[in-house]
Amino acid sequence: MGIILAEFIGKTLLILLGNGVVASCLLKNTKCDFGESAQWLVITTAWAFAVFVGVTVAGPISGAHLNPAVTLSLLITQKIYL
Repeated sequence: MGIILAEFIGKTLLILLGNGVVASCLLKNTKCDFGESAQWLVITTAWAFAVFVGVTVAGPISGAHLNPAVTLSLLITQKIYL
């Protein structure tokens, strides 16, 4: 797997997991029954888990920048190679 593909997969997992839990907690008729006072805890914990998953997937291959601007700038300055 190349650097670009690893970064893409890591970033995709980060966004899907993070946005999924926000949608689950804030949309009506969903499964987040913790009440409004605990939603921030569920959301921040899930975002931390999403970052962990993204870094675990992309880390060994690309260094897990998970930021397309960083990856592109490193490619332009030839700090990493495809």
